[in-house]
Amino acid sequence: MSSLLTCFKAYDIRGQLGVELDESIAYRIGRAYGEYLTPKSVVIGGDIRLTSEALKEAVSDGLLDAGVDVIDLGMTGTEEIYYATTSMGSCGGIQVTASHNPMDYNGMKLVREGSKPISGDTGLLDIKRLAEENSFGEVVQRGNLTKASNLKPYIEHLMTYIVPSNIAPLKLVVNSGNGAAGHVIDAIESKFKQLNIPIEFIKVHHEPDGNFPNGIPNPLLQENRSATSEAVIAHGADMGIAWDGDFDRCFLFDERGHFIEGYYIVGLLAEAFLLKNKGAKIIHDPRMTWNTIDLVKQTGGEPILCKTGHAFIKERMRSEDAIYGGEMSAHHYFRDFSYCDSGMIPWLLVAEMLSAKKLPLSTLVEQRINAFPSSGEINRKLNEPKAAIKKVTDEYSEDALIVDYTDGISIEHEQWRFNLRTSNTEPVVRLNVESRGNVELMKDKTQEILAMLDSSMSLPITNKVEK
Repeated sequence: MSSLLTCFKAYDIRGQLGVELDESIAYRIGRAYGEYLTPKSVVIGGDIRLTSEALKEAVSDGLLDAGVDVIDLGMTGTEEIYYATTSMGSCGGIQVTASHNPMDYNGMKLVREGSKPISGDTGLLDIKRLAEENSFGEVVQRGNLTKASNLKPYIEHLMTYIVPSNIAPLKLVVNSGNGAAGHVIDAIESKFKQLNIPIEFIKVHHEPDGNFPNGIPNPLLQENRSATSEAVIAHGADMGIAWDGDFDRCFLFDERGHFIEGYYIVGLLAEAFLLKNKGAKIIHDPRMTWNTIDLVKQTGGEPILCKTGHAFIKERMRSEDAIYGGEMSAHHYFRDFSYCDSGMIPWLLVAEMLSAKKLPLSTLVEQRINAFPSSGEINRKLNEPKAAIKKVTDEYSEDALIVDYTDGISIEHEQWRFNLRTSNTEPVVRLNVESRGNVELMKDKTQEILAMLDSSMSLPITNKVEK
């Protein structure tokens, strides 16, 4: 008997426990994955959520019954599965995680060989169909289950992004949010000691705990930033780093404890790669662009615009052989990491940059914020988002220098620009505005556009960037 599964989203699987996702559904997903891709082996891991182990075992059972060999890496972050899929020569990988979603949610992220993403147009809908039909044949030959660790080669790979001798003494606050990042930080700390890298870690909310006693690990929420910020100030640290639950995103704080918008980190990382790789290509999303384009061109690279979303970024990076891709939502993608996103590589690169430039992080970032001040992403809930976007487009496109439809609408004038796009999943429009060195102009234009959106019968506002 078939039944519709609402846990399948555009890029991954996510659902409310007991309503959209349970162990029986997880089994069907594993079985469907195995029957659709017919992989020889699949690596699997799970985050620290209280239900992740049971769901991981159910998915594994489905894979095993489909005749697939399963390599269980235990408690992992998403990028550990990305790395293991390629480095262990596996035919695919599944991470059980709900990242920053509420306590009563869980989900999965799926990749195929080479850590290529499985999303709506690359197989996820086919797996959904098979799982919904639930008409699997009898088990012919069950696969083999192996438990293993890939932590050591993963840590060794992370070290290839920096030159240990370049690192100056630094004090870093690291906040795992009681998620899955802690064991990796401990392993990096041990490696640093072995390599005589003079970095001291101040660990906050370090122990993994699926009860999340300090709140869901989501540093985009204002209320979740204070622990990192306060620790940076209290310990006189050079930088603060906080992760979401599956640590595929990291968020940085300067030495004053100030949260840094992800947009400006994209520029820093692009510069870090281009200093070592002249002429390389850098992929960026359309929401805010001027700072990234300016830094990339200054450093001798080639900036390339790409639609927002991990599947689009990864595909474009592969086709362009781009060394790095970044989104303002704190997703950072690396060619040498199978074009996947990592929450560990970014802070390593920034630590090396701080050491090389001998400047505080606030100075590096403030120069760029002053050059290209931005609004950050602002969300409006609307009854008719497409009509609202058309209204704004008609108002500002007539005398624009550039009108671009890569992702929503991007309109550029000589001294300011904006991007306005709809959500794929809810009646929300997302606005980003930036200017050339003029904070007041940026603020004025932001308010102008918001006023137009408000006149389109908007509902209460939130200022959260969707992952």
